[in-house]
Formats: sequence, structure tokens, C-alpha cells
Amino acid sequence: MLMDSYHRVVDYLRISVTERCNFRCQYCMPEKPFSWVPKENLLTFEELFLFVKVAIDEGIKKIRITGGEPLLREDLDKFIKMIYDYAPDIDLAMTTNAFLLKSTAQKLKDAGLKRLNVSIDTLKPEVALAIAGKDVLANVLEGVEEARAVGLKVKVNMVPMKNMNADEIIDVLEYCKERNMSIRFIEYMENRFAAKEISGLKSDELLAILRERYEFIDEGFDGSSPSHYYKMKDGYRFGIIEPYGDDFCKQCNRIRLTAEGQLIPCLYFDEALSIGKAIKEGNIAGAVEVLREVVKNKPEKNRWGGEDGEVSSRAFYETGG
Repeated sequence: MLMDSYHRVVDYLRISVTERCNFRCQYCMPEKPFSWVPKENLLTFEELFLFVKVAIDEGIKKIRITGGEPLLREDLDKFIKMIYDYAPDIDLAMTTNAFLLKSTAQKLKDAGLKRLNVSIDTLKPEVALAIAGKDVLANVLEGVEEARAVGLKVKVNMVPMKNMNADEIIDVLEYCKERNMSIRFIEYMENRFAAKEISGLKSDELLAILRERYEFIDEGFDGSSPSHYYKMKDGYRFGIIEPYGDDFCKQCNRIRLTAEGQLIPCLYFDEALSIGKAIKEGNIAGAVEVLREVVKNKPEKNRWGGEDGEVSSRAFYETGG
């Protein structure tokens, strides 16, 4: 079992297989050139899998594949199958923008993937163009339908932003509700790579909008999930992720691995240790030592909303959200 110095069990590993992305979303990387880390700098899937086995043996029970956009990395389904074959009971999921999902959903399902998180910030093509920097909505929605058709469970994430998509909060929720997909609204996380003019909605503003249409009760947090959940009268649940809230980090059970082998204890912090050298040399004991050190040094909480008003310099496209 992996436990940090605040007595939190760490059993969730998020693996960013690439920092590349085919979108340029306003809240993530709008100005980043379409470039990528040289292939030789990345850990191969075989090398990543060596660490995955170590992590599972040490107590990891949930793995999420992220990016960048993970579907841009060739043969991703083979990596997923490696993990599934080693530990069929692992909770194996992926976060994707769904642009390439229609042609890959069946392969991902066959490889052992169980669930998907998909970003849907709007149902209007022109707004999607403004947010992502390209005409993406039709592909995204087709990808979601294909994933559902092949039996993958889909959860939707939406980042509500003033003067951009805040008027679609109810529309996107209804879209999800009609398809029996859960939705989580994510407060915009300030970072130095995002467009400066973005202004996100806080949870109280979001709840006020939803109360104009629905009645619901507060169900609080669900285990180690970062989502604060609410249940409607008909039983449908939605979540809100509040990174600025005091409770956001209390139950955190996550660490993150980048495609270059940086093991990161917290989404906010830049501090990391590399497992790359140990894995490339076949030094499994060394990789275990790094893993345990990162878990031990996991911070109690992030600094969002701190007294100094600090803005994270973490590039979400390197680590996933």
C-alpha cells in the first residue's frame, strides 16, 4: 500500500502518454505551437508498462490514460491491452477530447478500456470553434455516440466560462441526462498557459443557474473523487469540481506520470522526480524507490486560491487535468 505523510492512501495513477494535442483550448494551451517532444525523449509503451507493473504491485488500483490528447499516440490500444492483461480488475479509463474517438472506440473497448471522460464545453459549433481553435464539435459528438454504442461508459466534463459557454450549462446537462451520462462541471483552473481573458464560473454561480430549472439535494463528496455531487428529484446526479475549495485536496489519492517519465505528486506543483533513467536501465528497485519518495512528499494541498493569489505554472497538456 502507498500512503503519503498525511495518511492518504494513494491508489490512482494518471499517465500522460503525450503532451501533443489537436485542440488549442482557451483554458489550456491556446498559444502553444503545434510541436511535439522528440520521440526519443518519450518512454516507450514497453517502458511505461514496466513502471505500471511496479505501481500496481505497490497498490495502484486505478489508472487513467491522459495527454495532451492520448489518441494522438500511435498504438495506444496495445498499451491499454498490456495493462489489462496484467491486471484485468484494474479500473482502467481514459480522458479524451473525442475528436478521433469514432474510429478508435471499438479497438479501445476490445483492448480492455472500461470508461471515458470526454470534454464537451458546448453544443454550438461556432462556440466549439472559438474554444478549441478549430471546427471540432461534429467529430466529438460522433465519437461519443460510437463509444456508447460499443459499450464504453462515458462521463462528460464541462468548463463553464463567462461570455463564452455559460448560457449552455443546462443544455449540456440535458444532453448528458438524455444519454444517461454523468456530467461534472469544472471550475476554471487558472494557469499561465491559458488565455488571459478567461473568466470562469464559481460553484455558487453555477448552482444558482441550475436551481432556476431543477430541484436537487447536496450529497457531498463520493469517496476519493474530487467531485462534489448533487442529486435531482429524478435521481440524476451531477458533480462540481472546485479546485479552490478547502475540501478539494482532502481525499486526494492521485499521482501523475508524464510521457517523459516525470512522476508528479500534485497537479498544481512543478516538483517531480523522474523514473525514466531507472526504467530505461531496468532498475526496478530504483523505480520503486522514486515512487515511494514521490508519494511520501505529496503536498497536503494545492496553492490555488492562496493568500498570495498564486497562479500555477503547471502545463496541463503535459500532465492531464
